[in-house]
Amino acid sequence: MFFTSGTPSAEPTSQPTATPAQTPGPSELPVTTTGMTTGKVLENLSNSLSESIAQPAVRVGKELKSMLLDPPPAKAVVQPTVRPSIRPGDKPRLMGGLTVLIPAYNEGKFVADTIKSVQAQSVHVDHIIVIDDCSTDNTGDVARACGPEIVVIRPPKNCGSKATALNFGMEYVSTEYTMAIDADTTLAPDAIEKLMPHFDKPNTAVVCGMVIPRYVNTIWERGRYIEYLYAFLFYKPIQDFYERPLIASGCFSAYKTDVLRQIGLWNTRTVGEDMDLTWCVYKLGMAVRFSPEAICYPVEPHNFHFMSKQLQRWCAGFAQCIQVHWQTVVETPVLRSMIGTAMWDVVISALAYFILLPLLAVFVHPAFLLGYVLDMPTIVVPVLIYAWKRGEFWKALSSIPAFWVVRFVNTYFVTRAFWNEFIAKRRIHVFEKGH
Repeated sequence: MFFTSGTPSAEPTSQPTATPAQTPGPSELPVTTTGMTTGKVLENLSNSLSESIAQPAVRVGKELKSMLLDPPPAKAVVQPTVRPSIRPGDKPRLMGGLTVLIPAYNEGKFVADTIKSVQAQSVHVDHIIVIDDCSTDNTGDVARACGPEIVVIRPPKNCGSKATALNFGMEYVSTEYTMAIDADTTLAPDAIEKLMPHFDKPNTAVVCGMVIPRYVNTIWERGRYIEYLYAFLFYKPIQDFYERPLIASGCFSAYKTDVLRQIGLWNTRTVGEDMDLTWCVYKLGMAVRFSPEAICYPVEPHNFHFMSKQLQRWCAGFAQCIQVHWQTVVETPVLRSMIGTAMWDVVISALAYFILLPLLAVFVHPAFLLGYVLDMPTIVVPVLIYAWKRGEFWKALSSIPAFWVVRFVNTYFVTRAFWNEFIAKRRIHVFEKGH
């Protein structure tokens, strides 16, 4: 392949056909039919080899340079689909319209802040409906005082759960999108504007936002603060990459109204209505997305009494959702992996924290107590990085010890819930608030 004809003007067909005996062998290479010297042949051979090796290397080098040094191509920024303002100063309106549902039971202390945060959004909200679930305090009056545009509805009797209250409110929804917000949760001024553009992504039915505790004072609030930073800024983006967040948080999520009605709205078969609904969406083959820029601020339990009520409901709801949706879990690899990891962590944590490490520390050596903090860097490092970006480094650093307290409590309640739901068959049916 490295030889050329010595008579370029001759036609290929005019050349005599060499028989196998006439074909030059390796020993005849010093002098060829072309008159090319051995040195010339070796030079051509060397040049060809150099080019064949160098060209791919140069190509790879250029690709690496492009990846590492050249600026990335500009990505199109997804903007919400809005209707132009009618008058100067009007807020942009979301095409299809948005209704915000706020279920409330004895939330007179917090509901006004929630409503005002919705009214202060950078985009227009078509309807704000407060479901006053037969409160025994002044929840309804406080909501009405927030403005004539606030619609307050009251069921004939207490619904008994947030799911039932939301379903009652859905009878008044006529917009393309529905948002559910807890009555103790406030929104950042641009939360809805940041949340809604994610519906432009294909096959999206639900979008959930970032959750940060409004108050970070007590040990329980501080522990939950670190827990949220770690879960929402480390795990949630990974889940969002696969369009399968484990849960679209009920305190602040938006839904396509027709999809809500297609799956039968919020179900009351579990005490974890938000996780139940999320997994129903996956059963339809649709996607749930996470918007870290859309931030809400709920009021978290400030003492152990309220924390225990919340954790009892959350953990029982998780176990009940696994029972109800086991087939969807099995058929969804990402969901299956997340739940399997969580269940494995529950079993190992229970055995290690409450049995193995204490026994080893007492009967072998106290150094085994270090096992309680071996995974500290994997949690502390990302949390502090995220907190620093938010300007909350010292708040996060001082809250880290509280996280381990909450972690112990979480392990206990998850273990108890799995025992009650799967083995003892003591199913929880009562929906209890966290405050």
